[in-house]
Amino acid sequence: MLTVWKLDRLGRNTRHVLDVIETVREQRAGFRSLTEGLDTTGPMGTAMLTVMAAFAQLERDTMIDRTRAVLAAAAANNRHGGGPRKVDDAAAARARELNGKGTSASDIGKMLGVS
Repeated sequence: MLTVWKLDRLGRNTRHVLDVIETVREQRAGFRSLTEGLDTTGPMGTAMLTVMAAFAQLERDTMIDRTRAVLAAAAANNRHGGGPRKVDDAAAARARELNGKGTSASDIGKMLGVS
């Protein structure tokens, strides 16, 4: 019996999940998902697995689309990830200068008040 916590942890997309399940079946084993309560030892469990795998892929694809949309909107507003900078250009230049002179990263961080 192959047991997973959640169906979306089993594969990247519906086809991959179904291929894994087919491989499990060929080994004469069953599949169980603890979160969704799926068990493929019977025909109803196999049918539900197919439907749930499709919905898991839909959820992943929707999340990817939303993330891309948010990143595109941020880029359109000249924001490119990460939080605000901790040091300005002058402090960054000073850090590079100190690093070039052999000052340790830890000491540079202490001087600039950053970790």
